[in-house]
Amino acid sequence: EARRQRRLLLLVVCVALLLDNMLYMVIVPIIPDYIAAMRGGGGTAGPSAPAGGNGSGGGNRSLLPARYPPATGGNEDVQIGVLFASKAMLQLLVNPLSGTLIDRVGYEVPLLAGLAVMFLSTATFAFAENYATLFAARSLQGLGSAFADTAGIALIADRYAEEPARSRALGTALACISFGSLAAPPFGGVLYEFAGKRVPFLVLACVCLLDGLLLLALAPPGATGARANMPVGTPIHRLMVDPYIAVVAGALATCNIPLAFLEPTIANWMKDSMGASEWEVGLTWLPAFFPHVLGVYVTVRLAAAYPHLQWFYGALGMAIIGASSCLVPACRNFGQVIVPLCGICFGIALVDTALLPTLAFLVDVRHVSVYGSVYAIADISYSVAYALGPIVAGQIVHTMGFAQLNLGMGLANVLYAPVLLFLKNVCQMKPSHSERNILLEEGPKGLYDTIKMEERKG
Repeated sequence: EARRQRRLLLLVVCVALLLDNMLYMVIVPIIPDYIAAMRGGGGTAGPSAPAGGNGSGGGNRSLLPARYPPATGGNEDVQIGVLFASKAMLQLLVNPLSGTLIDRVGYEVPLLAGLAVMFLSTATFAFAENYATLFAARSLQGLGSAFADTAGIALIADRYAEEPARSRALGTALACISFGSLAAPPFGGVLYEFAGKRVPFLVLACVCLLDGLLLLALAPPGATGARANMPVGTPIHRLMVDPYIAVVAGALATCNIPLAFLEPTIANWMKDSMGASEWEVGLTWLPAFFPHVLGVYVTVRLAAAYPHLQWFYGALGMAIIGASSCLVPACRNFGQVIVPLCGICFGIALVDTALLPTLAFLVDVRHVSVYGSVYAIADISYSVAYALGPIVAGQIVHTMGFAQLNLGMGLANVLYAPVLLFLKNVCQMKPSHSERNILLEEGPKGLYDTIKMEERKG
């Protein structure tokens, strides 16, 4: 029964991550209408239509629009950039607080609170009629994500305490994140085209509500158990100065910068440099989902067979990301540009799948086995990249050029890859330093230790 419950909790977390990333991208097809409304228009206007739209003022929209609308003017560029960055910005600010709270109260209650805020955010999206409401809903989503994402990943690390089960579970969560980002644009485009702009958000809100109810049934807030005597976690500021955790956090931020910076800029570059058609721009990221899932699968299998090489899988992933990023400006047609984008997503899968379990292992052997703060640090790393991307990337392209942007990102990843050698001896650390319940000299102390020991025996 414990195994069944943790599988259901894994399902709850995966659905929460899927919803968060779908809500992050499903907004794209309706952006032009809001921009047109800000200009006083009455619908989708030509200059502000997304790269995947027909730009004719309405009618048929592409079912796979570009992930970000192209530039339409100075003020509108700033508004669009701030809108897309607002989620990551608020997430970045709230994560230190959410990580500390999760360590104090456990994982289920913050996850439930995050789902509730995400439900409210999704409902606000559905009924938003102006830019201010849209911005408020986007920021509210960042607040919910700071709790739901961090608590969800930490819950997986806690319930799947042994390798390779932990890597498999975290890999499944990463695949759901990737699928959510991929499925959102066509999902939003189809429903927006045939059912109206509110329907995609109402569907996501219903799924979010059901996910929250399932979590409530599995782990009621008033239930007593292992959380009653949960040990006090290491403060987040102490985890941040741990050199091993700092190296992992730096790798997570660096490897996600190419993806975060390319998403808002590659559509315009493809149109200007290769005359890409609307459907080509709309399908730019579709093939990259498959190498991402392949990267997750390969890393999980390798980690199970050779767990002492986790640092090498991450370094290899960063090298692949760096080389692929440098190749993007050399592409001259749609078929060519797909190859480096697939390489970037494959490399990100290697890095994430190898290093996220490493964070939990580092907490086990060097601190207290409570994971809220350490995965808040991981979420901060992602948020740094995605907060800067929509605002900074366009300015860099404008001042320095698209090729220089990609070369800089590629060089950063290649230079950071050798830093992961610092993690080479992590696997030799003894995982009993902070686990009172597995010391030979003493038995379990308190309800939490007793339950954790029984889980390990099971």
